[in-house]
Amino acid sequence: MAFFTSEYECKLDTKGRLVLPAKIKANLPEVSTHELVIRKGFEPNLILYPMLEYKKIHAKIAALSEFNAEQRKLKRNFFRSIAQVELDNAGRILLPKPMLAHAGLEKEAILIGMGNYIEMWNPQLFEEHQIDDSEEYSALAQKYLDE
Repeated sequence: MAFFTSEYECKLDTKGRLVLPAKIKANLPEVSTHELVIRKGFEPNLILYPMLEYKKIHAKIAALSEFNAEQRKLKRNFFRSIAQVELDNAGRILLPKPMLAHAGLEKEAILIGMGNYIEMWNPQLFEEHQIDDSEEYSALAQKYLDE
């Protein structure tokens, strides 16, 4: 199982390639070290999954009914927002242009380990989605983590 934490600052080259930090590469499951899936996030970001983690979500989405309009809509929007990418020998992934545009990524990116997946953010947009108030952070932690 993948386990990603921490925050990493990364650079993108002119072709839209991003070098994955060594700590992230080290946590990729061996069976999917070269196969990754990128999804457009619900916020202006990208979500990066190791193939094993993506397959869990894929199974849920694929199981939705093609005869239910709401489920069909979710399925359509989900599958059109993903791309399979491969880690090259230099440890880089090529981010498709529509993905770069969605997340506003140009020269720099912030990668955030989110447990079983990684978020990719434009550094300026990332700051807009942070909790600045420690009381709000504490209240959310209590609401969702306190038993």
